[in-house]
Amino acid sequence: MKTNQNNKKTLKVAAVILAIVLAVGGYFSFKFYSIYFAPNVTANQKYLYVKTGFVFEDLVTDLRNKEVLNDIGKFWEAAEKMNLQGVLKPGKYRLKEGMNNRTLINMLKAGNQEAVKLKFQNIRKIDGLASLLAKNLEPDSVAFMRLLDSAAYVEKFGFNTETVYTMFIPNTYEMWWNTSPEQFFKKMNDEYLKFWNDERRKKAAAVGLDPIKATILASIVDAEALYDKEMPTIAGLYLNRLERGILLQADPTVIFANNDFTVKRVTGELLRADSRYNTYKYAGLPPGPINMPSIKAIDAVLNKEDNNYLYMCAKEDFSGYHNFAATVQEHNINAKKYREALNKRNIFR
Repeated sequence: MKTNQNNKKTLKVAAVILAIVLAVGGYFSFKFYSIYFAPNVTANQKYLYVKTGFVFEDLVTDLRNKEVLNDIGKFWEAAEKMNLQGVLKPGKYRLKEGMNNRTLINMLKAGNQEAVKLKFQNIRKIDGLASLLAKNLEPDSVAFMRLLDSAAYVEKFGFNTETVYTMFIPNTYEMWWNTSPEQFFKKMNDEYLKFWNDERRKKAAAVGLDPIKATILASIVDAEALYDKEMPTIAGLYLNRLERGILLQADPTVIFANNDFTVKRVTGELLRADSRYNTYKYAGLPPGPINMPSIKAIDAVLNKEDNNYLYMCAKEDFSGYHNFAATVQEHNINAKKYREALNKRNIFR
């Protein structure tokens, strides 16, 4: 009888101990889960930007201010145990709602950032490019302009501060968000050298141009042509004028010289602008491009139409197409029609 009572006591003690062990184990299991595996990332932000030079405290402050996490304390605890402090890598990281601390920290430690797809085209001036870059990459526009305005820096790549804009070939590029201005410049120069392969260089030389001059002319062609199919014709016309030493007299260059892109009608006052970009006053090509020309415009110059045109004028029906002429007499007739159409619409500037 006494043995049975002892056995019952032993079982009760064992049960109590087991319950304590299970409770303690459950507590630590739950704590482990809550620190590492419980969903913690909110839906408040699509991306996390870790800036160059960020230390762990900067990251935590940013996470708190932007309400990225449900429990910042649990993240801090997990980050300390997983040694995130010493290996924090800058970049643009995609966040997913419900992501746990372990996944987030491993992503940051590995530097598994998402590449930026940077697309640029039809940007009129180089400061516009700098602004676009600053909106998509970490450095600000001042950092990009500092290099683009540096004669000593751009000279290393064969450009000056007016021709450097010809280096940027409009396209879509992938790069890291924390790409430095120097890294960006190097990548664009590599793309430029790929674009200007032997075939394109030979075509440029065949029409008396080099890559820089071909791009400058393409910027004028692009500004003149509303329709791509007119580009080779316009290119042929301007190359005819260059070959004969005739002033280009391209209206878009006058607009650029006056820095007023609201102009719809080039008048005598605008034509008097004393600028090397005013091709009504200065012979040859302007010193730099008047926009970032499309690849189609560049290739139109390289594959220009063989014609005898020397003059062009917008059609009086405002279709966006042009009337082309080989003689000044023909051109005067076309120009008169267009002036009368402008007057009817009260367009005087």
